[in-house]
Amino acid sequence: MAYRRTPAVQARLDAQREAVLQAAVLLLAERGYGGCTMAAVADRAGIATGSLYQHFASKAELSVQLFRRVVTREMAAVDAAVALREGPRQRIAAVVETFAARALRAPRLAYALLVEPADAVVDSERLVFRRAFRDVIATEIAAAVASGELPEQDPVLTAAALVGAVGEALAGPLAAAPAPVPVATAAPARTAAPTKPAGTTDVVPALVSFTLHALGGRDDSDA
Repeated sequence: MAYRRTPAVQARLDAQREAVLQAAVLLLAERGYGGCTMAAVADRAGIATGSLYQHFASKAELSVQLFRRVVTREMAAVDAAVALREGPRQRIAAVVETFAARALRAPRLAYALLVEPADAVVDSERLVFRRAFRDVIATEIAAAVASGELPEQDPVLTAAALVGAVGEALAGPLAAAPAPVPVATAAPARTAAPTKPAGTTDVVPALVSFTLHALGGRDDSDA
């Protein structure tokens, strides 16, 4: 007869898995994917490395789940910002503004999400991530074109170009950002708030202005 986990055992395993993912997010923000070894994540989560393999069969599997965890959080923040804006152009500006501002506030984490060399499975997830942001922007472009607020254009092509441009513009500042310094505390360790990369004060408004000009139509650079 196959062993069936009791609710109490399953709850314990679920809680342990959640603790592992939370620890991995903190480690990713400090060290990037290169520092998120199975042993390092297990140590940060306060469990044995063998126990970690009960939840994730490999570093690649852990990396995928870690990537999805962080991206889901970022998408939720973008969706919340978009919901507060009235028109399509303002909502597109909100996507770029929110994404760029959050990236610059957590540069090491954003660098890992966007450009750090990683496993092929992470690169596949990055493609899904970019397409998700593209689709949010494309939906708003299509609405603005339909209402006459923007000139006729291919919403998906324009949105893909914008996502690529924003990512490329952020790559340099994110790569140059100093790593956050771990704060010595009782386990689990905390991380000091990262410092915004030097010289990035004007990056977000410049990206918003670029986006609105690239869309065509009237100038809404103060959106």
